[in-house]
Amino acid sequence: MSTDRSTPDTIVLIHGFWVTPRSWEHWAARYESRGYKVITPAYPGFEVEVEALNTDPGPVEALTVPAIVEKLETVLRELDSPPIIIGHSAGGAFTQILLDHGFGAAGVAINSAPTEGVRVVPFAQAKATFRAIGNPANHHRAFAYTFAGWQYAFTNGFPEERARELYDRYHVPASGQILWDSVTANFKRGMHDTAVDYHNDARAPLLFISGSEDHLMPPAIQRSNAKHYKSDTLTEVKEFPGPHLLPANDGWEEVADYALSWAVEHAAQPSVA
Repeated sequence: MSTDRSTPDTIVLIHGFWVTPRSWEHWAARYESRGYKVITPAYPGFEVEVEALNTDPGPVEALTVPAIVEKLETVLRELDSPPIIIGHSAGGAFTQILLDHGFGAAGVAINSAPTEGVRVVPFAQAKATFRAIGNPANHHRAFAYTFAGWQYAFTNGFPEERARELYDRYHVPASGQILWDSVTANFKRGMHDTAVDYHNDARAPLLFISGSEDHLMPPAIQRSNAKHYKSDTLTEVKEFPGPHLLPANDGWEEVADYALSWAVEHAAQPSVA
């Protein structure tokens, strides 16, 4: 991939856990209507539809962070120039990892899962994830939210009919092993799967976008994650009203437009703050 810092013409949208690339359908259409090439890569085994993963969660159970990162990096290496990378939830953590590895002209992490070393655990997050990580048996299987769990973790504040519609359209199980390992990594010695170099001065500019009512990855996590970065690269935090599924919240267009304009503005500039 070229290191040309001209204005990017490609946007890579990275989905999080409990959803698939389908969750970006409206953002992709909006960006494509503005002339951008949009890529929505799936995790390994997630190339099938939501309904297939709910029927057979085998690909979810087999998932690992290194396999996800390897696939995403393969996609990025095939591009002619650095793209804008936008990730939601776990996709936000992968966005940080990819930027740390030298990919991307600018990155936006929306309601991002934390990278290694961020130990803030607000009560709302503990409640949202308790059933997933509170049972050690989930370490070896896929974990699916009930609709009530989805409402609390993803769509709190949505009308129930709308929350149900999004649950039926987007929800898939998540890897219990990855969820469990992400919790225990902060208590083990050495570098683990979601580690980044917080002192990397060569990293592209990074924006954290936070949903004010997010239960799964609350604003405190976004602020703490941003504060971990000690390099001279630009790192900012912006908050919008809404829950974890901010890309589908009323007013998502404003969030999408802000993410794009911020990334375009800073991609063409040196990354140093």
